Amino acid sequence: MRTLRQISCGETVKVRKLHGEGAIKRRIMDMGITKGVDVFVKKVAPLGDPVEVTVRGYELSLRKADAEMVEVE
Repeated sequence: MRTLRQISCGETVKVRKLHGEGAIKRRIMDMGITKGVDVFVKKVAPLGDPVEVTVRGYELSLRKADAEMVEVE
């Protein structure tokens, strides 16, 4: 199992599953990160937090903890 946090800069991956529950999962889904969508990892900060990604044509910054909940392939 790979998570969005483990992906290197410049890689495009497909979301397989969202972990977490309740408000946290809902917030990630509201950002446009849903099962089957492609996510391009644009930048990762030096200490790994935040991760900058492109989803559905817009840019988004995710905290390390949130990126850990997104399982990708």
